[in-house]
Amino acid sequence: MKKKSLLILVGVVIVAGSITGYTLLNKSLGNKIAIESVIPATGQNSTNSGSGTAEAAQGQAPGAAVTAEQLNGEWKIADTSKVYWSVTTSQETVNFVDKKVQGSWYVNLDDNTAMTGQGNVDMNALDSGNGQRDEHVKSGDFLSVAEHPESTFTVKSFSKLPAEWSEGTPVPVEMKGTLTVKGIEKDVTFQTQAVYSKGQLLLSGTTTVTFGDFGLSNPHTIVLSTENNLDVRLELVLTK
Repeated sequence: MKKKSLLILVGVVIVAGSITGYTLLNKSLGNKIAIESVIPATGQNSTNSGSGTAEAAQGQAPGAAVTAEQLNGEWKIADTSKVYWSVTTSQETVNFVDKKVQGSWYVNLDDNTAMTGQGNVDMNALDSGNGQRDEHVKSGDFLSVAEHPESTFTVKSFSKLPAEWSEGTPVPVEMKGTLTVKGIEKDVTFQTQAVYSKGQLLLSGTTTVTFGDFGLSNPHTIVLSTENNLDVRLELVLTK
């Protein structure tokens, strides 16, 4: 084979390899999870809206007054609840969802200092829609799920709740507490909205943490940069 032909062949192989590598990179990094809110925006027909309870709340106009008797007491997190973790790269935002959520919220409209709340998620159920990526994130390189299978949030204080609620109307709730991931504790504040709808409490809240907060290294590469912030989002359905 002539030297010129050999160089052309090598060039073709390099180009083909680069295209294949780029394609594989795109497949491994693509976002496959849409965030589903339990409290859809009023009047919006959003494709991100969840089904079931979310649909029941969608488009619901402010209704009858909700009594303290209906709201006070212990509420349990239902199995339709979800927790999302989102990381933004130079290409896109990638969402992870965890559907194995348990916990409770004790509501007391007369005394917010008497309210308690806690929740835990099974990190083995963390899912981004890409098995290879999920396996890597759960490994000892990042979350060490085998050693730390649960993440928890324990509320230390709630903001004062209004004495009067209306069916289907969002109420702002600030929750301050401790988020524990990989056995490491971090004080955080969730800014949330709560809605009473058809005998259920719907809670949607967000907070932001960093990789370093939980002893994690930013997974950036020479090909892809990653923001240091991680967004955590609660989408909870609670029942008595």
